[in-house]
Amino acid sequence: MPVYILLSRLTDEGRKTIKARPERIGEVNREIEGMGGKVIGQYAVLGFYDFVNIVEAPDNETIARVSLELGARGTVDITTLPAIPVEVLQARLKAAS
Repeated sequence: MPVYILLSRLTDEGRKTIKARPERIGEVNREIEGMGGKVIGQYAVLGFYDFVNIVEAPDNETIARVSLELGARGTVDITTLPAIPVEVLQARLKAAS
């Protein structure tokens, strides 16, 4: 299944929500599953982003829906990146040679 990296920045409202209800993070993960994705890794990070999520989804349309639905709430800004396993990239490069 395709893998995507979601780089998330909490808004002021999102920070308030997480501070008051840290369990909300798990609730959002379940919502992602309800939209067809699956969180396979999740990290809180320091710097420009607050979270890095590694998510499987069947296609670009599904992950676009996830990003739009979550972002529309106004609690998080998300940058979504498709991820290509290095082994797949290597195989494609060798096949092209």
